[in-house]
Amino acid sequence: MLLGVGVIFSGPSAAESQSEQHLAAVSGSQSGGASQTGGAGHTRQGGVGQSQEKAPRFNGTTCWEDLERFNDNVTLGTFREWAAPLLASKDPLVLEYLKGRLAEIIGDDAGRATEVLGWAREASPAEFKLLMGGLRQSQALPKLTAQLTDLGLDEKLDLGRRAGFLDELQHMPRLEPAALDKLAHFAKDASSAEAGWVTTRAIGRVMQEDFKRTGNARPYLDKLLTIGTESLDEQVRYLALEMEMHAEVPLNKQDTDRLAKLLATEGSEDVRQVAAHDLSLSEDKTRVLELFTQNFETEKDICVRWALFRFAARTAGKDALPAMANMAIIDPRFQGNYRDFERLYASGIVDFGRIWFSLPTDDPFGCLDRHEE
Repeated sequence: MLLGVGVIFSGPSAAESQSEQHLAAVSGSQSGGASQTGGAGHTRQGGVGQSQEKAPRFNGTTCWEDLERFNDNVTLGTFREWAAPLLASKDPLVLEYLKGRLAEIIGDDAGRATEVLGWAREASPAEFKLLMGGLRQSQALPKLTAQLTDLGLDEKLDLGRRAGFLDELQHMPRLEPAALDKLAHFAKDASSAEAGWVTTRAIGRVMQEDFKRTGNARPYLDKLLTIGTESLDEQVRYLALEMEMHAEVPLNKQDTDRLAKLLATEGSEDVRQVAAHDLSLSEDKTRVLELFTQNFETEKDICVRWALFRFAARTAGKDALPAMANMAIIDPRFQGNYRDFERLYASGIVDFGRIWFSLPTDDPFGCLDRHEE
């Protein structure tokens, strides 16, 4: 029975995240409309024409023999038709097997990958999830950057399906400047909806990996800061700045100026908090401490004040204590927090991470659960 899946499946394992499952469902929500676009129907006809063999009737109970026959005889030309009854079983192990088998068939062949991508234009939600999962596991995925970008920005497709294509960009090793320009312009567009959020995340995740590999995050960071300061969607702005927070890319003077303006004018308390976190990565520590002190005095929200206070320590370590003491004078609610930081620095701890985990509480004002992605 299904125990055979583990033996037959030789491709890489890929546990589906909650976000991927959601995107797969949304991306096929209007597949009828998407199927009217040209290209996909022609591609499918060409694939079926490669085999004169009639699709075998696979048992709906997904027995060992069904998978074994499929594994031994399936080709790219027969994959969709033969996989349909297996996919209909809705068994997650069978889905993982099918993704891995499709990835093996695609291999490093850009032509095969392009054909499968064409199928995805008009696939049902379940099949879309299968096809994109197979492409993701294949060696040919990096060759599809331009095509995935074009599909994701294709206004003839519904936004859900476009989000599914754009989501795959997060697995690319890098994004070229021309693609980044298009993606950033789309992400900050008010009409991009969830697809804009997905695009922003993709830019950020590629930045993280490219920065680790090459040490250069500048093209991505510029676009994320543009999205974070210009998008009309609060969730997109927050995410754009959060991606910089996770990547921990040092900020130059221009970056610091842009975030300083945002900190003073942004209407969302959550976005102001993440902007403060980002500013703690600035190369100009003195200026950031001055900004934090100035903004603390005018800031009305306790949680944003807590962000300015604790990220002052992240910015300059023990040297931030005078600025933090001044904040505690402005708002006496922070006097206990100041004493905690002062005591820990006096003990000889200098690393902010150790300071943070040594505090009596990391959420004295009930702020850390306010933002929900």
